[in-house]
Amino acid sequence: MRAIKMTTALPMFRLLLLVLAALFLAAAPSRAQNIVVMVNGDPITDFDIDQRSKLDQLTTQKTPSRQEVINELIDDRVKLKEGKKYGVDPGVSDINQSYEGMAQRMRISTDQLTKSLEVKGVRPETLKARMKSEMVWTSLVRGRFKEKLMVGERDVAQAVQAQTGDKLQIEGTEYKMQPIVLIVPRGSSPTFLETRKKEAETYRSRIASCEEANSLFRSTPNATIRDSVTKTTAELPDALRKVLDDTPIGHLTAPEVTKAGIEMVVLCSRKPTMIDTPKKREIREKMYTEKYEKTQKAYLDELRKAAMIEYRNR
Repeated sequence: MRAIKMTTALPMFRLLLLVLAALFLAAAPSRAQNIVVMVNGDPITDFDIDQRSKLDQLTTQKTPSRQEVINELIDDRVKLKEGKKYGVDPGVSDINQSYEGMAQRMRISTDQLTKSLEVKGVRPETLKARMKSEMVWTSLVRGRFKEKLMVGERDVAQAVQAQTGDKLQIEGTEYKMQPIVLIVPRGSSPTFLETRKKEAETYRSRIASCEEANSLFRSTPNATIRDSVTKTTAELPDALRKVLDDTPIGHLTAPEVTKAGIEMVVLCSRKPTMIDTPKKREIREKMYTEKYEKTQKAYLDELRKAAMIEYRNR
């Protein structure tokens, strides 16, 4: 009888262990999936918060507060909903391409990027989710407020002068041209070279526009006309700038002998412009960034006020 009782008790004990194990396993994900806040019906869980916190710590080398992370995730949900409203919803391939681009900028493979995240306990999906939010938001802000974000050249010039006292809005000239080459094979005789020079001079007397130059040299054997290039005064050496200033628009510059053959340039246009400088670019970018930040903050504040945000558990 004692043996029978022992065999009966053992299955009961195993059953109890199985029940306890099931309860334990069920409790583990419940904490991870515990809903902390609902944003327009979209849940943010403890797991989401934990993942974003680890990602932020990895990218900023700082430990954000729990509420800061929650606010970031709320912003993401609000941005994504607004994006769908305007049809801005990047697909999986777009996100993966952005992810690959990040890896390339870091000069590592996508697998290495994924592993570096996983070592820190961050799933690649967490980074991709943040990237998607940023892509949507940038497209929305730039698309909806394009005119508002424009930085005028006069404003840039005034800012430069206010900061430095220098008049950096320097007038210059913009040249649009197309290089032309009459091919002279290496090892050609001086006589052949002279013949090609005379041909070049003949072409100079015939050509009066870029259209004529393109029509002629695209059909002429052993001659090429390259795509147009645009250069400003600041980008050209003094000697070439003087040549272009002395060349009538639509005409060819004097032929020069180079390694490629006989080279000339057809001048398509020449017009006054304002030369860009490093200081101007720096100030223009700063002004744009300030406008963008101010605009996107006001936009986001407006969306958050209209959003349904319900805290469940903090």
